[in-house]
Amino acid sequence: MVALVTAAAVLAVPTGTSAALVPAPEPATLVSANPADATPHARDGETRAFAQVGSTVFVGGSFTQIRQTASAAWTTQRYLFAYDRASGTISTSFLPVLDGAVNTLVAGPGGTLIVGGTFKTVNGVSRKNLVALNPATGAIVDSWVGRSDGGTVRDLALHGNWLYVAGAFNWLNGTAHAGLGRLNATTGAIDPTFNVNATVGRHQTTSYVWTLDVSPDGGTLAVGGNFTLVNDLPRNQMALVDLTGTPTVLDWSTEKFVPPCAAPTTFVHYVQDVKFGGDGSWFVVGTNGGSGWPAAYCDALVRFETAARGTGQLGTWVDYTGNDTITSVEVADNVIYLGGHFRWLNNPNASDTAGNGAIDRLGIAAVTPATGMPVNWNPRRSGSATMPPGTSNWGSSVPVLWRGSDGLYFGHNSDGMGNEYHGRLGMFPLTGGRTITPKNAPTATTGNLYVGTGAGELARVPFDGASLGTPTTVSQPNYTAAGATWRVADRIYWSHTVAGTPTGSRIDISLFNGGAIGAPWEASGYNDWFNPALMTGAFYLDGRLYYTRSGANGLYYRYFEIDGNYLGATEFTLPTTGVTWSAVRGMAWVAGRVVYGATDGTLRSVPFDPTAAPAVDGTAATVVPATAGVTWSTPSTFFSVQ
Repeated sequence: MVALVTAAAVLAVPTGTSAALVPAPEPATLVSANPADATPHARDGETRAFAQVGSTVFVGGSFTQIRQTASAAWTTQRYLFAYDRASGTISTSFLPVLDGAVNTLVAGPGGTLIVGGTFKTVNGVSRKNLVALNPATGAIVDSWVGRSDGGTVRDLALHGNWLYVAGAFNWLNGTAHAGLGRLNATTGAIDPTFNVNATVGRHQTTSYVWTLDVSPDGGTLAVGGNFTLVNDLPRNQMALVDLTGTPTVLDWSTEKFVPPCAAPTTFVHYVQDVKFGGDGSWFVVGTNGGSGWPAAYCDALVRFETAARGTGQLGTWVDYTGNDTITSVEVADNVIYLGGHFRWLNNPNASDTAGNGAIDRLGIAAVTPATGMPVNWNPRRSGSATMPPGTSNWGSSVPVLWRGSDGLYFGHNSDGMGNEYHGRLGMFPLTGGRTITPKNAPTATTGNLYVGTGAGELARVPFDGASLGTPTTVSQPNYTAAGATWRVADRIYWSHTVAGTPTGSRIDISLFNGGAIGAPWEASGYNDWFNPALMTGAFYLDGRLYYTRSGANGLYYRYFEIDGNYLGATEFTLPTTGVTWSAVRGMAWVAGRVVYGATDGTLRSVPFDPTAAPAVDGTAATVVPATAGVTWSTPSTFFSVQ
């Protein structure tokens, strides 16, 4: 365990252990980083919820005033309003009157709008925390009978005709329910078969459920909040419920939400939001809490696998902010979006400052589901140089991110986003976004091994996975002072010794199609903390950079995000047997095998399965027959089809 002393505390830096699951990067679609100009503005409080019925967008929260443009006069409209999705024009017919904040919205069956929050009356009529409204007029749908007691409704999720309700309540529709319930979405009637209760709050506080989500197939419910028991089973802050028959608590739990974070009286619970991935096979959790990692998942984004069972579940990956809160998450189009008052991601190595690996992301970010690494999308929670009087650039929370039909909607408690004024709400449109196409190592079984033979010189050796052909020496003047090299799609990444850099070397990129290696450029300035010259061999596969390093006898990996060329801050060790990794000089991945050179000049090949334990069994290693004139003892080795 490594310790980093900071001015605030002694921070335990997470160490890595291999996970059995290796999610592969998939094609993804990012929304634009430029917020839409036509969305209206709110004032005071925050925006907490969105829904869309037809062409109308509904906005809920704790705000008290709204206006159409930055120069328009403010109009009092508390907690809930609507506007036209295309034009941004605020509705003058939807004007419900609520006496408390709106926390959550759902477009219900039959063209209704279902509203949950902390109100007691709607349009002067008693409606405790739950109500269905006519989306055209704001009138109460009298036939809808859903109610809670005097607590709050915190979150709603709709699947089919089931409406799942979460909050701080003990009763729904006059029936005892602690924090959770399920209603008929059309009528509001209670479902008597759903008998799942979250009880016993942390630190002697009152229990409640803060967030929930339903898997796309409707088979699993994920819930998070301030509880330690679910149906009297130990479930601290998180639980999964099987919905395929009579709802029952699943055999899934984690100890990572048991310990306190920085201040238990302030951060009573630190699970803030949960969302399932597109196919429901995984879900992500965003947390606050301050310091306390890695013993607990504080101030982190965590991926879990839905099908996993048993106690002690660990995240497939964890992205730490370094002591800053995540308040909302959304998953759409193979992208995970997150919001909060964080300043960095990929920052497990420092507290309240940017440590080694930290990537600047101010309050809004997008990461890949495969590794949790940020992608190259960085609008930032910041305003323009000419913000209207009385507005704020920065606030403590982004309570909601919601993927609507035309983009990613955001609600926050400040007014700056994407270097523009967006009072309490806005939207990043799909129009102007882009597609991320994953890049990977060559998958061909035959091609060429390249190995450095001198300054600016490579030997190209045909390789069919088992034997070598006749080498050809090729001059490559752009490839000088080179170390460990790995091939990805149409380029090579390589360790380049460069005077004046922070570590003396950096990760560079050169285009390569089998001819001349292109002029190099730095992969990313965010990687300047890393000294790639220490790597004695490397290859890339499925979002991970695998490598050996000088003076160490292990096979390691870090996450490496090609969309941005960001290097993961945590080093993981793969379980292996039978290979002396300290002697490795140069590596490549070829058709499921690691092909590697060594200090003795011999080229060997061994099966590689990163999901297995061990991932490499050296007893299966084979020696590739030698080729005259080539010695396999340099880190600058890679495989390419061309």
